[in-house]
Amino acid sequence: MKHSNTLVKICGLSRPEDIDIANEFLPEYIGFVFWEKSRRNVSKETAKLLRQQLDDRIQAVGVFVDPDEDFVCSLLDEGIIDIAQLHGSEDEEYIQRIKSRSNCKVIKAFVVNDNESYVAAERSSADYILLDSGKGTGNTFDWNKLGNITRPYFLAGGLNCDNIEQVMTEIRPYAVDVSSGVETDGVKDPEKMRRFVSAVRNAI
Repeated sequence: MKHSNTLVKICGLSRPEDIDIANEFLPEYIGFVFWEKSRRNVSKETAKLLRQQLDDRIQAVGVFVDPDEDFVCSLLDEGIIDIAQLHGSEDEEYIQRIKSRSNCKVIKAFVVNDNESYVAAERSSADYILLDSGKGTGNTFDWNKLGNITRPYFLAGGLNCDNIEQVMTEIRPYAVDVSSGVETDGVKDPEKMRRFVSAVRNAI
């Protein structure tokens, strides 16, 4: 399922400078990572300050791996994030509890490495699904199988300025999710962010 106007999510923002860059290029979504094992991990306090700096036209997504439910809901209820993105083993009951408690949208990430994972993604009750090669591995996967997905999805995993035009030509998902692909030496790179967003916006 191709989408004519693919949306952009830039994940792993952790500094005021990152927010300034995002405000300039206006992706539809940015991501704050709340996972201690990630080098992009931010605290609730840091995320709150960054959110206050964020342009109102951009939605903030909280990225989690098997998080405490109360913590996720506190971020949603306080307006620090708009959407919860779940990357762990959260089940359907967990998703429904988050949605009912905070009346928010949920993105559920799936590592698509076999047919069963595609089936699980299709059946998820999350508002959106995200298809990835792993938990922030930065590697791509076999995009040929994406034709079997009939619902809108976020595409992640190894996207960068060199392959985004191919993605837009061949796949054109509902949204693309990039993090390390717009970094230089582990830091968000303004020029790479500009090139990435422009490639998506200018796709014919």
